[in-house]
Amino acid sequence: MAIVPADSAARSPGVRLAMAGLAAVIIVADQVSKTLVLASRPAAGTGLVTIRLVRNSGASGGIGAGHPVAVTLAAVLIGGVAGAFALRARGPATAVFLAAVLGGALGNLSDRVFRAPGFGRGAVVDWIHVAGSGSSFNVADMAIQVGVLGAVVALFASERRPRKAGQPREHVNPG
Repeated sequence: MAIVPADSAARSPGVRLAMAGLAAVIIVADQVSKTLVLASRPAAGTGLVTIRLVRNSGASGGIGAGHPVAVTLAAVLIGGVAGAFALRARGPATAVFLAAVLGGALGNLSDRVFRAPGFGRGAVVDWIHVAGSGSSFNVADMAIQVGVLGAVVALFASERRPRKAGQPREHVNPG
């Protein structure tokens, strides 16, 4: 079994470039935005969308807070699964959306590995707060959410493509 199957969209150099480029842009944008927010230490504002600096040792919504090593290991696993699915996806849109998930996962994972209090125990820097929600998020979180939603939509769209008369229905790989 090949890491990148013969029918994978990632076999195309253009798709590979798009996947790598998008993941890299997400990681850089995430880390630069977090660094700028940490350096400026903004006061909590008022309004619909505000900057509110939060260090999250748990996963999304604070799940697993207080168990940073377990959350870090789960993040490594999720990043690996996202990467594997991205490399195996048949549709280019699905592959690119999954690369966004991978970029977001790696952005948050880098916080857990390189930020205080130490290797594998660091907290993710969340800084975007929407009024009425109880949590804050960051660029990596947005990439993960948009990537998952986009991949699901792309999978459903590929299933609904019209077939030519007499053409058998193809099995679409969920990754």
